[in-house]
Amino acid sequence: MAGDNPFKAAWSRSGNLLCHGHWIIHWHGEALELPEPRREKDMGTWATYNIMDPDDEIFAQGLKEDEWIIEHVDWLTDLFFDNGIPLETDNYRAFYQAINPHDWRCTSCAGCM
Repeated sequence: MAGDNPFKAAWSRSGNLLCHGHWIIHWHGEALELPEPRREKDMGTWATYNIMDPDDEIFAQGLKEDEWIIEHVDWLTDLFFDNGIPLETDNYRAFYQAINPHDWRCTSCAGCM
């Protein structure tokens, strides 16, 4: 995908207690409201979520981009349609790429340890 990502994503918490946060996502600067079941949960994207050894691929989990898009296409299509976002492959990829660096898992911050 060429150019800047039209989606900007962030998780509202950092450090410990990531599980008490929520997604903050914008499309060209306009806030998007995720469906209720998605707002306060990890997105299941692919990465290594281990506070003790974040570079060890043995701890990697989640779905890589293509698989994640296929798994989540229904609610993403509804979100895009409701917010006037073109239903184009590049936008689905851009959404994944925006959330992936901010995704998390329970225990990935060691807040509950």
